[in-house]
Amino acid sequence: MADQVLDAKGLNCPLPILRAKKALKDMPTGATLEIQATDPGAVKDFEAFCRTTGNELVEHHMDGAIYVFTIKHTA
Repeated sequence: MADQVLDAKGLNCPLPILRAKKALKDMPTGATLEIQATDPGAVKDFEAFCRTTGNELVEHHMDGAIYVFTIKHTA
C-alpha cells in the first residue's frame, strides 16, 4: 500500500504529472505515491517522468477505466 494517494481522475496532461511532482517533493525518500488517473496519455507520461526525474515507477495497471501508478520517491 502506498504512503500517499493522489486522485488525478478527470485531469488531462500535464496536470497529473504536475500534481505528482508537487506531492513527491513533500515526501521523504523511499516513500511511495499512488496516482489514479483517467487520461490514457498518463501511461507514457509517467514512464517518461520517472525516467527523467530518477524516481522509480514501481507498478502501473488498470482498475476498470482508471490507470493506477505507484511511484517510489528516490530522487
